[in-house]
Amino acid sequence: MNSSSVTSFLLTAYEDIGLIRYFYFSVILIMYSSIILANSLLISLICAQRSLHEPMYMFLCNLCINELYGSTGLYPVLLLNMLSETHEISKTHCILQVFCLYSYGTTELLNLAVMSYDRYLAIIQPLQYNRIMTLAKVIAFIFVIWIYPILKVATTVIFTVMLPLCGNAINKVYCDNYSLVKLSCISTSTNNIYGLVNLFFSIVVPFFLILYSYAKILIVCLKSKGSQVKALKTCSPHLASLLNFSVACLFEIVQSRFDLSYIPSLIRVILSVYFLMISPIFTPMIYGLRLPKIRTLCRFTIFLLFYVPAEFVEVT
Repeated sequence: MNSSSVTSFLLTAYEDIGLIRYFYFSVILIMYSSIILANSLLISLICAQRSLHEPMYMFLCNLCINELYGSTGLYPVLLLNMLSETHEISKTHCILQVFCLYSYGTTELLNLAVMSYDRYLAIIQPLQYNRIMTLAKVIAFIFVIWIYPILKVATTVIFTVMLPLCGNAINKVYCDNYSLVKLSCISTSTNNIYGLVNLFFSIVVPFFLILYSYAKILIVCLKSKGSQVKALKTCSPHLASLLNFSVACLFEIVQSRFDLSYIPSLIRVILSVYFLMISPIFTPMIYGLRLPKIRTLCRFTIFLLFYVPAEFVEVT
Protein backbone atom coordinates (compact mmCIF):
# COMPACT_ATOMS: atom_id res chain seq x y z
CA MET A 1 0.00 0.00 0.00
CA ASN A 2 1.34 3.46 -0.89
CA SER A 3 0.14 7.00 -0.26
CA SER A 4 -1.67 7.22 -3.60
CA SER A 5 -3.92 4.27 -2.65
CA VAL A 6 -4.69 5.52 0.88
CA THR A 7 -8.05 7.30 0.73
CA SER A 8 -9.16 6.65 4.30
CA PHE A 9 -7.83 5.56 7.68
CA LEU A 10 -9.10 2.95 10.13
CA LEU A 11 -9.35 4.15 13.74
CA THR A 12 -8.69 0.84 15.48
CA ALA A 13 -9.16 2.07 19.07
CA TYR A 14 -12.93 1.67 18.59
CA GLU A 15 -12.71 -2.12 18.15
CA ASP A 16 -13.34 -3.01 21.81
CA ILE A 17 -16.33 -0.72 22.35
CA GLY A 18 -19.06 -3.27 21.62
CA LEU A 19 -22.66 -2.63 22.66
CA ILE A 20 -21.59 -0.18 25.36
CA ARG A 21 -21.00 2.31 22.55
CA TYR A 22 -24.48 3.78 23.14
CA PHE A 23 -23.60 4.62 26.72
CA TYR A 24 -20.32 6.22 25.60
CA PHE A 25 -22.18 8.11 22.88
CA SER A 26 -24.62 9.56 25.41
CA VAL A 27 -21.86 10.61 27.81
CA ILE A 28 -19.80 12.23 25.05
CA LEU A 29 -22.85 14.02 23.62
CA ILE A 30 -23.69 15.45 27.05
CA MET A 31 -20.07 16.53 27.52
CA TYR A 32 -19.89 18.20 24.08
CA SER A 33 -23.19 19.99 24.70
CA SER A 34 -21.89 21.19 28.08
CA ILE A 35 -18.69 22.49 26.48
CA ILE A 36 -20.66 24.44 23.86
CA LEU A 37 -23.06 25.85 26.47
CA ALA A 38 -20.47 26.80 29.11
CA ASN A 39 -18.00 28.44 26.72
CA SER A 40 -20.72 30.20 24.72
CA LEU A 41 -22.24 31.64 27.89
CA LEU A 42 -18.89 32.96 29.08
CA ILE A 43 -18.11 34.47 25.66
CA SER A 44 -21.56 36.11 25.55
CA LEU A 45 -21.17 37.47 29.07
CA ILE A 46 -17.77 39.02 28.33
CA CYS A 47 -18.98 40.53 25.06
CA ALA A 48 -22.20 41.91 26.55
CA GLN A 49 -20.79 43.45 29.73
CA ARG A 50 -18.74 46.61 29.22
CA SER A 51 -17.15 46.16 32.65
CA LEU A 52 -15.47 43.02 31.29
CA HIS A 53 -13.95 44.76 28.28
CA GLU A 54 -10.49 44.56 29.82
CA PRO A 55 -7.39 42.77 28.49
CA MET A 56 -7.63 39.87 30.94
CA TYR A 57 -11.22 39.10 29.98
CA MET A 58 -10.55 39.60 26.27
CA PHE A 59 -7.82 36.96 26.47
CA LEU A 60 -10.21 34.75 28.44
CA CYS A 61 -12.84 35.18 25.71
CA ASN A 62 -10.21 34.19 23.14
CA LEU A 63 -9.38 31.11 25.23
CA CYS A 64 -13.05 30.05 25.26
CA ILE A 65 -13.30 30.53 21.49
CA ASN A 66 -10.31 28.23 21.11
CA GLU A 67 -11.98 25.63 23.36
CA LEU A 68 -14.99 25.61 21.03
CA TYR A 69 -12.70 25.38 18.00
CA GLY A 70 -10.70 22.43 19.35
CA SER A 71 -13.79 20.58 20.59
CA THR A 72 -15.43 20.89 17.17
CA GLY A 73 -12.33 19.30 15.64
CA LEU A 74 -12.83 16.16 17.76
CA TYR A 75 -16.36 15.59 19.00
CA PRO A 76 -18.50 15.46 15.81
CA VAL A 77 -16.24 12.84 14.21
CA LEU A 78 -15.94 11.01 17.53
CA LEU A 79 -19.72 10.80 17.89
CA LEU A 80 -20.19 9.58 14.32
CA ASN A 81 -17.57 6.87 14.67
CA MET A 82 -19.00 5.83 18.03
CA LEU A 83 -22.14 4.58 16.26
CA SER A 84 -20.46 3.48 13.04
CA GLU A 85 -19.53 -0.12 12.27
CA THR A 86 -16.50 0.72 10.10
CA HIS A 87 -14.76 3.44 12.19
CA GLU A 88 -13.23 5.03 9.12
CA ILE A 89 -12.24 8.61 8.44
CA SER A 90 -11.39 9.92 4.99
CA LYS A 91 -7.88 11.12 4.31
CA THR A 92 -9.08 14.71 3.79
CA HIS A 93 -11.01 14.75 7.06
CA CYS A 94 -8.07 13.12 8.84
CA ILE A 95 -5.68 15.85 7.68
CA LEU A 96 -8.20 18.54 8.65
CA GLN A 97 -8.54 17.00 12.09
CA VAL A 98 -4.76 16.95 12.55
CA PHE A 99 -4.62 20.62 11.57
CA CYS A 100 -7.46 21.56 13.91
CA LEU A 101 -6.24 19.66 16.98
CA TYR A 102 -2.60 20.71 16.67
CA SER A 103 -3.43 24.37 16.04
CA TYR A 104 -5.82 24.21 19.00
CA GLY A 105 -3.06 22.97 21.29
CA THR A 106 -0.55 25.58 20.18
CA THR A 107 -3.11 28.39 20.43
CA GLU A 108 -4.10 27.23 23.91
CA LEU A 109 -0.55 27.38 25.24
CA LEU A 110 0.22 30.72 23.58
CA ASN A 111 -2.97 32.20 25.02
CA LEU A 112 -2.04 31.00 28.50
CA ALA A 113 1.44 32.51 28.05
CA VAL A 114 -0.01 35.90 27.07
CA MET A 115 -2.43 35.75 30.01
CA SER A 116 0.48 35.14 32.38
CA TYR A 117 2.27 38.19 30.90
CA ASP A 118 -0.91 40.23 31.40
CA ARG A 119 -1.07 39.24 35.08
CA TYR A 120 2.66 39.98 35.40
CA LEU A 121 2.11 43.56 34.23
CA ALA A 122 -1.01 44.02 36.36
CA ILE A 123 0.75 42.94 39.56
CA ILE A 124 4.39 43.97 39.00
CA GLN A 125 3.71 47.28 37.23
CA PRO A 126 0.13 48.28 38.16
CA LEU A 127 0.67 52.01 37.55
CA GLN A 128 2.00 51.39 34.05
CA TYR A 129 -0.47 48.63 33.15
CA ASN A 130 -2.97 50.71 31.17
CA ARG A 131 -0.18 52.46 29.29
CA ILE A 132 1.52 49.19 28.32
CA MET A 133 -1.46 46.87 27.74
CA THR A 134 -3.34 49.01 25.24
CA LEU A 135 -6.18 47.86 23.01
CA ALA A 136 -3.84 47.83 20.01
CA LYS A 137 -1.41 45.56 21.87
CA VAL A 138 -4.22 43.23 22.95
CA ILE A 139 -5.38 42.91 19.33
CA ALA A 140 -1.79 42.28 18.21
CA PHE A 141 -1.38 39.53 20.81
CA ILE A 142 -4.62 37.84 19.75
CA PHE A 143 -3.57 38.07 16.10
CA VAL A 144 -0.23 36.34 16.84
CA ILE A 145 -1.94 33.75 19.07
CA TRP A 146 -3.97 32.58 16.06
CA ILE A 147 -1.73 33.24 13.07
CA TYR A 148 1.44 31.56 14.36
CA PRO A 149 -0.26 28.18 15.07
CA ILE A 150 -2.02 28.25 11.70
CA LEU A 151 1.25 28.80 9.82
CA LYS A 152 3.22 26.35 11.96
CA VAL A 153 0.69 23.53 11.79
CA ALA A 154 0.05 24.11 8.08
CA THR A 155 3.75 23.50 7.44
CA THR A 156 3.67 20.38 9.63
CA VAL A 157 0.68 19.01 7.71
CA ILE A 158 2.34 19.71 4.35
CA PHE A 159 5.41 17.69 5.39
CA THR A 160 3.15 14.84 6.52
CA VAL A 161 1.00 14.81 3.38
CA MET A 162 4.14 14.49 1.23
CA LEU A 163 5.11 11.21 2.93
CA PRO A 164 4.32 7.93 1.08
CA LEU A 165 2.28 5.72 3.40
CA CYS A 166 2.48 1.95 3.84
CA GLY A 167 -0.60 1.50 5.99
CA ASN A 168 -3.87 3.09 7.03
CA ALA A 169 -4.50 1.81 10.58
CA ILE A 170 -4.32 4.37 13.42
CA ASN A 171 -4.58 3.01 16.96
CA LYS A 172 -6.58 5.96 18.28
CA VAL A 173 -10.08 7.40 18.16
CA TYR A 174 -8.88 10.41 16.17
CA CYS A 175 -6.13 11.32 13.71
CA ASP A 176 -2.87 12.74 15.00
CA ASN A 177 0.26 13.71 13.13
CA TYR A 178 2.63 11.32 14.88
CA SER A 179 0.43 8.32 14.01
CA LEU A 180 0.42 9.36 10.34
CA VAL A 181 4.19 9.84 10.28
CA LYS A 182 4.68 6.34 11.72
CA LEU A 183 2.86 4.93 8.67
CA SER A 184 5.50 6.36 6.33
CA CYS A 185 7.41 4.03 3.99
CA ILE A 186 10.51 6.26 3.97
CA SER A 187 12.71 8.06 6.47
CA THR A 188 10.97 10.76 8.46
CA SER A 189 14.11 12.59 9.63
CA THR A 190 12.96 15.90 8.11
CA ASN A 191 9.63 15.65 9.89
CA ASN A 192 11.39 14.77 13.15
CA ILE A 193 13.79 17.72 12.95
CA TYR A 194 10.98 20.11 12.13
CA GLY A 195 8.95 18.61 14.99
CA LEU A 196 11.77 19.26 17.47
CA VAL A 197 12.09 22.88 16.30
CA ASN A 198 8.34 23.28 16.68
CA LEU A 199 8.48 21.71 20.12
CA PHE A 200 10.99 24.32 21.23
CA PHE A 201 9.15 27.39 19.94
CA SER A 202 5.61 26.16 20.62
CA ILE A 203 6.05 24.56 24.04
CA VAL A 204 9.45 25.30 25.62
CA VAL A 205 9.45 29.06 24.96
CA PRO A 206 5.84 29.68 26.13
CA PHE A 207 6.42 27.54 29.23
CA PHE A 208 9.57 29.50 30.04
CA LEU A 209 7.68 32.79 29.73
CA ILE A 210 4.87 31.47 31.93
CA LEU A 211 7.24 30.20 34.61
CA TYR A 212 9.23 33.44 34.55
CA SER A 213 6.09 35.58 34.88
CA TYR A 214 4.66 33.63 37.79
CA ALA A 215 8.03 33.37 39.52
CA LYS A 216 8.29 37.19 39.49
CA ILE A 217 4.68 37.51 40.67
CA LEU A 218 5.30 35.06 43.53
CA ILE A 219 8.44 36.91 44.65
CA VAL A 220 6.59 40.25 44.76
CA CYS A 221 3.58 38.83 46.56
CA LEU A 222 5.73 37.13 49.19
CA LYS A 223 7.23 40.55 50.01
CA SER A 224 3.86 42.29 50.26
CA LYS A 225 0.80 41.75 52.42
CA GLY A 226 -1.38 44.36 50.74
CA SER A 227 -3.42 44.57 47.57
CA GLN A 228 -0.85 42.62 45.56
CA VAL A 229 -1.61 39.53 47.64
CA LYS A 230 -5.28 39.92 46.74
CA ALA A 231 -4.28 40.37 43.11
CA LEU A 232 -2.50 37.03 43.27
CA LYS A 233 -5.92 35.38 43.64
CA THR A 234 -6.72 36.39 40.06
CA CYS A 235 -3.79 34.24 38.94
CA SER A 236 -5.18 31.03 40.43
CA PRO A 237 -7.55 30.32 37.50
CA HIS A 238 -4.68 30.83 35.04
CA LEU A 239 -2.44 28.48 37.01
CA ALA A 240 -5.22 25.89 37.29
CA SER A 241 -5.83 26.01 33.52
CA LEU A 242 -2.10 25.77 32.83
CA LEU A 243 -1.68 22.78 35.15
CA ASN A 244 -4.68 21.00 33.67
CA PHE A 245 -3.55 21.57 30.09
CA SER A 246 0.03 20.55 30.92
CA VAL A 247 -1.16 17.26 32.42
CA ALA A 248 -3.35 16.71 29.36
CA CYS A 249 -0.39 17.27 27.01
CA LEU A 250 1.74 14.88 29.09
CA PHE A 251 -0.93 12.19 28.76
CA GLU A 252 -0.99 12.67 24.98
CA ILE A 253 2.82 12.53 24.67
CA VAL A 254 3.03 9.37 26.79
CA GLN A 255 0.17 7.79 24.83
CA SER A 256 1.83 8.53 21.48
CA ARG A 257 5.48 7.82 22.24
CA PHE A 258 5.38 4.78 24.52
CA ASP A 259 3.92 1.30 24.35
CA LEU A 260 0.94 1.23 26.71
CA SER A 261 -0.58 -2.00 25.43
CA TYR A 262 -0.59 -3.40 28.99
CA ILE A 263 -3.11 -0.68 30.00
CA PRO A 264 -6.83 -1.38 29.29
CA SER A 265 -7.94 0.10 25.99
CA LEU A 266 -10.60 2.31 27.62
CA ILE A 267 -7.96 3.96 29.84
CA ARG A 268 -5.71 4.54 26.82
CA VAL A 269 -8.57 6.18 24.93
CA ILE A 270 -9.40 8.46 27.87
CA LEU A 271 -5.74 9.48 28.21
CA SER A 272 -5.50 10.27 24.50
CA VAL A 273 -8.55 12.58 24.46
CA TYR A 274 -8.14 14.09 27.93
CA PHE A 275 -6.81 17.36 26.52
CA LEU A 276 -10.06 17.88 24.59
CA MET A 277 -12.49 16.34 27.08
CA ILE A 278 -11.52 18.07 30.32
CA SER A 279 -9.82 21.35 29.35
CA PRO A 280 -12.72 22.83 27.33
CA ILE A 281 -15.23 22.32 30.16
CA PHE A 282 -12.72 23.03 32.93
CA THR A 283 -11.77 26.49 31.61
CA PRO A 284 -15.18 28.24 31.78
CA MET A 285 -16.00 26.55 35.09
CA ILE A 286 -12.79 27.55 36.87
CA TYR A 287 -12.86 31.13 35.58
CA GLY A 288 -16.55 31.49 36.32
CA LEU A 289 -16.05 30.29 39.89
CA ARG A 290 -12.78 32.00 40.74
CA LEU A 291 -12.94 35.46 39.13
CA PRO A 292 -15.11 37.76 41.31
CA LYS A 293 -16.41 39.94 38.46
CA ILE A 294 -17.62 37.00 36.40
CA ARG A 295 -19.05 35.23 39.44
CA THR A 296 -21.01 38.33 40.45
CA LEU A 297 -22.32 38.95 36.93
CA CYS A 298 -23.37 35.31 36.58
CA ARG A 299 -25.37 35.54 39.80
CA PHE A 300 -26.96 38.79 38.67
CA THR A 301 -27.87 37.32 35.27
CA ILE A 302 -29.42 34.23 36.87
CA PHE A 303 -31.36 36.51 39.23
CA LEU A 304 -32.78 38.50 36.32
CA LEU A 305 -33.69 35.36 34.40
CA PHE A 306 -35.46 33.49 37.18
CA TYR A 307 -36.79 36.17 39.53
CA VAL A 308 -39.61 38.35 38.26
CA PRO A 309 -41.13 40.62 40.93
CA ALA A 310 -44.90 40.53 41.09
CA GLU A 311 -45.25 44.30 40.60
CA PHE A 312 -43.69 43.98 37.13
CA VAL A 313 -46.19 41.38 36.01
CA GLU A 314 -48.93 43.01 33.93
CA VAL A 315 -52.39 41.55 33.71
CA THR A 316 -53.59 41.60 30.13
